Amino acid sequence: QVQLAESGGGLVQPGGSLRLSCAASGFKFDNYVIGWFRLAPGKGQEGVSCIGINDGSANYADSVKGRFTISRDNAKNTVYLQMNALKPEDAAVYYCNADHYGLGLNIYWGQGTQVTVSS
Repeated sequence: QVQLAESGGGLVQPGGSLRLSCAASGFKFDNYVIGWFRLAPGKGQEGVSCIGINDGSANYADSVKGRFTISRDNAKNTVYLQMNALKPEDAAVYYCNADHYGLGLNIYWGQGTQVTVSS
């Protein structure tokens, strides 16, 4: 059974940090590009970051560059999103997805984890 499970969300004060995890099972994880997306009330879905398959090449939205770091541990079938210097505008439900070879043809989604940034 294919599963992507996000965890690590929560309530944090502005300037704080969180580390999100995306744990995968049921498919060959190291053949998938993994991405993080977020959805906030009243806003459209935003691609936050993604990480490649072999070389771990990473891309970031301009809004999070320099603050967020994505990484993957293929041995643990897990991708992490380290989020530092969080801002209120980072508050959203964060989802991870897995895209087979990054081709956009076979994509799995997780259920999301809530991040709230508030004092």
